[in-house]
Amino acid sequence: MTSSSCYTLFRGSRPLGFPDSGFPAPQGGYYCGVGADEVFGREVVEAHLDACLKAGLKISGINAEVMPGQWEFQVGPLGAPEVADQLWLARWLLYRVGEPFGISATLYPKPVRGDWNGAGAHTNFSTNEMRRDYDACIAAAEALGTRHDLHIANYGFGIEERLTGLHETCSYKEFRYGVSDRGASVRIPWQVAKDRQGYIEDRRPNANADPYVTTRLILETVCGAAGSERTARAKKPIARAAKRSARREKVAS
Repeated sequence: MTSSSCYTLFRGSRPLGFPDSGFPAPQGGYYCGVGADEVFGREVVEAHLDACLKAGLKISGINAEVMPGQWEFQVGPLGAPEVADQLWLARWLLYRVGEPFGISATLYPKPVRGDWNGAGAHTNFSTNEMRRDYDACIAAAEALGTRHDLHIANYGFGIEERLTGLHETCSYKEFRYGVSDRGASVRIPWQVAKDRQGYIEDRRPNANADPYVTTRLILETVCGAAGSERTARAKKPIARAAKRSARREKVAS
């Protein structure tokens, strides 16, 4: 699994990059941006990256996000529950690193209301079968839809504020998956569809979700469904053999 974590940097009561009153220019150029007019808080972000690397965490990336002052880091790939262990430590380091800069971080899913992106914890995952067979990727996506309400109820406080169907989200009231669809509940990367094997991304978890709960639910839902399917396939030959045996006994009698 690889778990990302969006967060928003604040100085006082305002996100970095927001003027003392009013709002900055509309979002668009801030994502993966460069330049002092588009990127805010890089010194904190890079100090956090250094701290994570020194701590031996498997942090695999950082990037500026869609809203000013909003950033993301990724942890993994790692197995569960280690990915949750490391994400939790990385969060702690983020809060601690911000102290000498006078900057605080929040994982709140919708730190600024209006036409601004929220903060999620997109989770990429695969099984051995998914890494070999694209059909298993589809089956995993469909399995996640069977317990959508349960996942939504456990994917972080305030999720209805973020999953509105706008700002690269699918509404929390519905479930859908798609190839290279950043507005879906579950996204199948384009390269995975092309290669016919790989992984999928659950885009529903909030930045403030408990990573242990997120990983547990994904494992239970996907692997439980796969296990049930294997059990059903195993029972079919047994059932057919029983029918053949019953027919033979009927003929013999």
